[in-house]
Amino acid sequence: MKIRRYYDNLDSYLEPNKALVILGPRRVGKTTLLNGFLDTTTLRYKLDSGDNIKVQHVVGSQDFENIREYAAGYELIAIDEAQRIPSIGQGLKIMVDQIPGIRIIVTGSSSFELSGQIGEPLTGRKTTLRLFPIAEMELTDRFNRHEIRERLPERLVFGSYPEVMTAAARADKTRILEELVHSYVLKDILELERVKGSKVLLDLLRLIAYQVGNEVSLSELGAQTGLDTKTVARYLDLLEKSFVLFNLRGFSRNLRKEVTKKSKYFFYDVGVRNAVISNFNVVEERDDIGALWENFIMLERLKMRSYRGIYGNPYFWRTWDHKEIDLVEEREGKLFGYECKYSGASGKNMKNWRTAYPGAEFATIAKENYLDFVL
Repeated sequence: MKIRRYYDNLDSYLEPNKALVILGPRRVGKTTLLNGFLDTTTLRYKLDSGDNIKVQHVVGSQDFENIREYAAGYELIAIDEAQRIPSIGQGLKIMVDQIPGIRIIVTGSSSFELSGQIGEPLTGRKTTLRLFPIAEMELTDRFNRHEIRERLPERLVFGSYPEVMTAAARADKTRILEELVHSYVLKDILELERVKGSKVLLDLLRLIAYQVGNEVSLSELGAQTGLDTKTVARYLDLLEKSFVLFNLRGFSRNLRKEVTKKSKYFFYDVGVRNAVISNFNVVEERDDIGALWENFIMLERLKMRSYRGIYGNPYFWRTWDHKEIDLVEEREGKLFGYECKYSGASGKNMKNWRTAYPGAEFATIAKENYLDFVL
């Protein structure tokens, strides 16, 4: 089963003397996307890998003449796993500035951002695309709405990584997810940052997994993992930058009764979340379906906003007397509140929300209507 990705036509993002940077978690299909594009392009291209020591030596050398010779005669330079190249940002800047008309595509895991290699050198010289696990909106190319909804329970358990979705048996899906968590998900952090080891990261992730949808206390996480709060904050930041977790902060317009200091954390893939706690039970047998549904909706909405270029600030909203809205979007000068309920509409907090913010929109997102929200 092949799913066409949203960025299937990379040609529309390529510009002369600019780099196209494709970032995302490991194993989400960046290499497949690149190779698919190269199979169809009419540009004369060179494809290399950042794992190649010779490429590392040339592109990372910051030697103008060597880099010009490396790219001579090509209209497009493509480098997969480019984060392996030391000083990759400077090397790409030299190509962009010194070779007229050159187009560049590089793919890499989030260690690009972790190591700060490309940000400053390529300021004004790059376009960045973020590729996620397969989005619900990408499924519409192959399935109709009924079929997408029919397969929803499976995605709530196993998530949306391409390898997982194409595996036929539940045992294969479980095996792939376990391998993803233990061999890929944490690899960038362990390679690039001072971390005490994978065990402490997995312990931290398990605690977050059990608290999905709830506000997180750094001091409590520290007490349970044996880490100080500064280290917990640093590890959470690394897990965000490596596309393992993302967070929502509290929304407030300075009303004293609102809580804003804490964050909620969600996983970039619910299958990874379930693998972290080793729970692959079917939806009907789960006692965490509310948290799982909230994570799923937050994630799919994030993918949709990113792919469709919907600009807005996401938050959650809670008051000291425990009235809350799961997701608040501030966009186009308006407020939109959403409550995530897997089984049917609730709307119990709608009145409180609209009293606090007259004119704000409100909707409940359930399994019956969620596709209108994420497509």
